[in-house]
Amino acid sequence: MTRVWSEEGKLARWLEVELAALDAWAEVGAVPREAAAEVRERAVPPTPERVAEVEERTQHDLAAFVDAVAEGLGPSGRWFHYGLTSSDVLDTATALQVREAGALVIDGIERALTAVIRRAEEHRETVMVGRTHGIHAEPITFGAKLAGWAFELERDRGRLTRALEGMRVGKLAGAVGTYGGGDPEVERTACERLGLVPEPVATQVVPRDRHAELLSVLALVGASLERFATEIRHLARTELREVQEPFGSGQKGSSAMPHKRNPVVAERICGLARIVRAAAAVGLENVALWHERDISHSSAERVVLPDAFLALDYMLDRFAWLVDGLVVDAARMRRNLEASHGLVFSQRVLLALVAAGVSRDEAYRLVQRNALAAWDEERDFREFAAADPEIAARLDADAFAEAFDLHDALRHVDVLFERLGALEERIAERREEAVHA
Repeated sequence: MTRVWSEEGKLARWLEVELAALDAWAEVGAVPREAAAEVRERAVPPTPERVAEVEERTQHDLAAFVDAVAEGLGPSGRWFHYGLTSSDVLDTATALQVREAGALVIDGIERALTAVIRRAEEHRETVMVGRTHGIHAEPITFGAKLAGWAFELERDRGRLTRALEGMRVGKLAGAVGTYGGGDPEVERTACERLGLVPEPVATQVVPRDRHAELLSVLALVGASLERFATEIRHLARTELREVQEPFGSGQKGSSAMPHKRNPVVAERICGLARIVRAAAAVGLENVALWHERDISHSSAERVVLPDAFLALDYMLDRFAWLVDGLVVDAARMRRNLEASHGLVFSQRVLLALVAAGVSRDEAYRLVQRNALAAWDEERDFREFAAADPEIAARLDADAFAEAFDLHDALRHVDVLFERLGALEERIAERREEAVHA
């Protein structure tokens, strides 16, 4: 990812666009084929240092690039940058960089998916308490939690794929988009060579709604990783201690407190999500430009596009590592589930009473009074409910026992994993198609 957004990478892409355009000019007969061939043979990406040196004089980076390349081209160099304006090269080259960077992020999502699905299947039956508002709710499994993460990552992948397709456009339409010094056929041919399609109607630049969509999707992927990392951080708290980050030999959690094993990687992911999210805001600000173009977007994009891709690429790598090595304490999860004295079965008792003919409001009242007493006195909710004569009068022993059956409470988790299995099949098919593409 660093290579994609390096100065060397950028200049190489600029040259790729310039040469594709020159070949296209030669194809339509506006430039001698011999001159175009000579330029292609002799042109090499200039060093960033040489471009910077020339830019001291030109005060224009693309013009400095053109001058630096032309130094080694001889007389045929007069055709270099023929019929182009700066943004023709800049925006088309950015599309090439985004395509390459996007492929790396897609790979990162795929690795994260693999890790999450593997651990979901591993913990399909690892029982834990589900929490809402931070309070015990009903039983779930850790695998079911991870299965939800897998589907979200798959949605992220789909969104990013669509946004990358939206960025797969080039633009060689000249200073205001009307081909004043250019030719639509040259644009079409050059874009085809580069694996792009022409922007249907450009100004001097490719419209920035495309870039804003891309940055927004990168922010969404980052938000997903932040959600997952936040959950890991919560489950790692001392009071819960249900999971722990991998902790290497010799690692130190705190300079002052030797006992600390902090969720530092999950916290790092959460922090970097803010960077990617901020880049999305900049992308939206860049949509509105003056008339056919101003330069306000340019300086901002030089920061936010590389930063967003670099941060997200790193986040995905660390997240896959974190999930792969996550230490899961199944016994602690079970103890935490039991710590609320059976209150996780309150809805099942409520539903059993309703099924037995009790009005919902009365059933709710009966269950709530026993649940609150169990909580306040830190005693077993099942004992309170069994001792309540109004509940005992309405529920037979079998119905009462079933209401507190943990296995029955989780019987539909299999449906979630059937869906996850179908997702795995789709992913496998996609990967197989990619191998043969």
